[in-house]
Amino acid sequence: MTNDYFALEAKSVVKRYAAHTALKNVSIAVPKQSVFGLLGPNGAGKTSLIRIVNQITGPDEGSIQIDGTPLAPKHILDIGYLPEERGLYKKMKVGEQALYLAQLKGMKKQLAKKELAMWFEKFEISDWWDKKVEELSKGMAQKVQFITTVLHKPKLLILDEPFSGFDPINTNIIKKEILKLRDEGATVILSTHNMESVEEICDDIALINKSENVLSGSVNHIKSDFSKKEYSITFKGNVVAFANSFWGGFEIISRNQIEENVFRAQIRLTERVKLNDFLSGIIPNCEVQSVQPIVPSMNQIFIEVVEKNAAQAKNETEEIDTNNSINPSSNLEGNE
Repeated sequence: MTNDYFALEAKSVVKRYAAHTALKNVSIAVPKQSVFGLLGPNGAGKTSLIRIVNQITGPDEGSIQIDGTPLAPKHILDIGYLPEERGLYKKMKVGEQALYLAQLKGMKKQLAKKELAMWFEKFEISDWWDKKVEELSKGMAQKVQFITTVLHKPKLLILDEPFSGFDPINTNIIKKEILKLRDEGATVILSTHNMESVEEICDDIALINKSENVLSGSVNHIKSDFSKKEYSITFKGNVVAFANSFWGGFEIISRNQIEENVFRAQIRLTERVKLNDFLSGIIPNCEVQSVQPIVPSMNQIFIEVVEKNAAQAKNETEEIDTNNSINPSSNLEGNE
């Protein structure tokens, strides 16, 4: 794909802090007009990458491109950033502060006031205008900061845990606004631990673990790739006949009776067996009422990948330790 397809590209980015390497040759490509999930455990390197994109710090190696051009100070006005640690001034009035932040992003005062009035009305917070920030709850302040982040209509939005502090109703409101902003042309990078939200609104993801990009792609393709050929099948008929109808081609993981002579079984097909062939084999022996693929959740995939990554790292460390114990002289030679 050409650079025109991507709103942001990070290429082989390395970031070091003293003895710690926060990012190791991380590359990601964020498609334009998409919601892109930047995922990973705490300390994985997500925040370091976000800080580089926001030009708070710079990479030690590698590059960042916005719309196909090298990251530069001019791009600051094209980015809206909602940090995980919120930064509203508690003693200022809400409206006064929102106007100030809008003007910092290059908006004229009158236009900013008009746009703020629209957003405040949409979020039903018009009566907060003259309140001091310190009077607001965490969720209320979160709404204000979300508005100030998106107000200047940036091309690229970076939202770090945007649902923190919200109840389910307000979380749903923010999700709808994110999708609306995407549909209106914005690209959204969503950094979150909320895997349910990832499934609901993300088009693509990258999973950073131990400073490396260990998984990336579209949410649908990733879920398909991690599918284990498992299905939930509801059928009417004899259980024994069902189990024996396609001998050796599948495994029954679980089974329960729904009503008289009607059962639901969770099955896993062997690698060589296709679903259509399996159904052709069982239909003569029972009445198939429904077939549903069992697709892993993003939360299950997240845990599986992180645990696998940790196990690989442990094995590599043990292998190095074993080699060093077998050849202790190699360490001495390397230090001479």
